[in-house]
Amino acid sequence: MELIRWTPQRNAWRMHNRMNRILDDFFAPALGTNDELTVRNWNPSADVYEEDTHYVIKAELPGVDKKDIHVDVENNVLILKGERTEDKELKEENYFRREMASGKFQRSFALPEGVDADNIKADYNDGVIKITIPKPETKQPKIIAVQ
Repeated sequence: MELIRWTPQRNAWRMHNRMNRILDDFFAPALGTNDELTVRNWNPSADVYEEDTHYVIKAELPGVDKKDIHVDVENNVLILKGERTEDKELKEENYFRREMASGKFQRSFALPEGVDADNIKADYNDGVIKITIPKPETKQPKIIAVQ
């Protein structure tokens, strides 16, 4: 058996390098075609709040066409998905910097038990989708008279 000398500095540098790679993968944009910088992921920002008779989800979808937005409910999960397409009118080589993201997106929101999926409404106006979810009816306990 061979003894290996432990050097804490080497372990610290390994951890430092691993953390740098993790943060670079998370924050750095990916290289796209022709070495242009494109944003890797795009997810719309959303607000979720409660009103007297319903819940509301508002999401910002600038530049997304209404026909490219889909709202589905499956197993008490509301799924908002769609796609924002690139503007193909400009030639790629004229860009100095490209920050507007395009591509598919998907957001999921857990719904409370008992929500009637048939009464969920979605309105899209000025790049903002507003999804209205009626609250489930609260079941009152049935009082049984003892005879």
